[in-house]
Amino acid sequence: MTRPQPPGSHRRGADRPAPPRPPAPALVPVPGAPRRTGTGTHRAPEGRPDAAATRTASRPRRPSGPPGTAPATTVAVPAPRTAGPPPAPSAPARTLRTPSAPPDTTGTTTVLPATTRATPAPDPAPPAAPEPAPPRERASRLLGVDATRGIALLGIIAVHALVEATDDGTPTPSYLVFGGRSAALFAVLAGVSFAFMTGRARVRTPDLRATAAMLATRAGVLMVLALALSWTDPSIAALILPYYAIAFLLAIPLVALPTRVLAPLAVLLGLGIPVGSHLVRPFLPVPDLGNPSVLDLVTDPGALLSELTLTGAYPAVVWLAYMAVGIVVGRLRLSDRRTAAALLAGGVVAATAATGLSMWLLGPGGGYAAIAAVSPPEILDSAPTIADAVTGYPDGVTPTSTWWWLATVAPHSGTPLDVVQTTGSALAVLGAVLLLASVTARGAGPLLGHLLRPLAAAGSMTLTLYVGSILFMNSPLDDLGPWEGYLWQVAVAVGIGLAWRRAVGRGPLETVVSAPAHAVRDRLRGRARDRVA
Repeated sequence: MTRPQPPGSHRRGADRPAPPRPPAPALVPVPGAPRRTGTGTHRAPEGRPDAAATRTASRPRRPSGPPGTAPATTVAVPAPRTAGPPPAPSAPARTLRTPSAPPDTTGTTTVLPATTRATPAPDPAPPAAPEPAPPRERASRLLGVDATRGIALLGIIAVHALVEATDDGTPTPSYLVFGGRSAALFAVLAGVSFAFMTGRARVRTPDLRATAAMLATRAGVLMVLALALSWTDPSIAALILPYYAIAFLLAIPLVALPTRVLAPLAVLLGLGIPVGSHLVRPFLPVPDLGNPSVLDLVTDPGALLSELTLTGAYPAVVWLAYMAVGIVVGRLRLSDRRTAAALLAGGVVAATAATGLSMWLLGPGGGYAAIAAVSPPEILDSAPTIADAVTGYPDGVTPTSTWWWLATVAPHSGTPLDVVQTTGSALAVLGAVLLLASVTARGAGPLLGHLLRPLAAAGSMTLTLYVGSILFMNSPLDDLGPWEGYLWQVAVAVGIGLAWRRAVGRGPLETVVSAPAHAVRDRLRGRARDRVA
């Protein structure tokens, strides 16, 4: 790149010789004058006036004087002439870069002749700090994640509002599409949020205490909110909030792990925890599958903890695998279209492979026959076929009567294949929406923007809208049919999301959860800085 020429100078061509330059000035400090940024303070050595004008300091010199006084600066003073032949044209100015210096002195300084001024070059970026994403890429990432969260919200409302099975027990298409997958998508996105809250990197030991306190506070506020909603009818909607609160606590150690350790651990959690749960659940209390209350917490905390962690509708230890996957995904560069395409392709492959393997194991492999041989009559009579019964019966976990139950991918079954299938579905949806968001962020596809922005507005306040949906379906206002009520909820959720995001920003319950969590984190970080100081 060509350096800009000073005023009054002209660029020479090949046929114009360079005119002789005047002698270079000596640099003499003048007390009280302001110092130019990027230059050091130099004193011309005695007997060598010409050399002082063509050098820069290799190390910055600290300003002298008491704090607050203006340091000395360097001004150009013509050097004394010496007897002898006229000086030869001076060589081009040399450029020296300081190897290590404070942020205000790391620039490259070029010493020019007396008719020019020293021009500091821009400071180089620290080599260890990652480059921040451009605003457009960051906007596409946030739009994609929020829109995916909005899809998860509409899916979980569909599971609550629509009919899960027909009168004879056959699962409905809406339940086969949204059942299990929407909640798993929520859990994966919760892990992505964990990664965003921790700077999309491993949390180091000095900051681990403050980060753990922040996440634990969020979990505590979620649990309080869940207990406040314990009066709602679990047959309409089983609250997911208390299970999420426990999963948040269990996920705190995961943020301290490097990605190369966390990624294989997520696979082990998804495949191993369902097997361990199948082994220990026969020895645990039978869950009542109700929404937990303060009375349950006081009278039988052990049974409540057992239900929230292993035997309930959304067992936290099983859902910990989803959060581990989400943390890994959140550390990726989600604004990169290649990353989004890899999530889409990998998710489709994983979901398809898990579904195909389950169909083979249960059909030709003899799984359905083995399950029917050991199942009680209430399971066999719940649907017209054993395949329909296996699909519709699980409610968070599967029976432990036979290991063949672990071969199903039924919604809310919590088996290894179910975890792989729902995780793959979640990654595929996230990758697809991120690709669409990247197209929208680049100014193309205005129709896509009109579709994604309402979803993103609803997804930015999912906790508020989820609680609002629970309250609506447990109120006398919900006297509508399944599809009519669902469509009204979708319209209201999108409308409120757009209006609130434009007028206020963060959702009200989102603020209730994040404000105390951030306050605790900042307080602990302040104490840590005070101890170091």
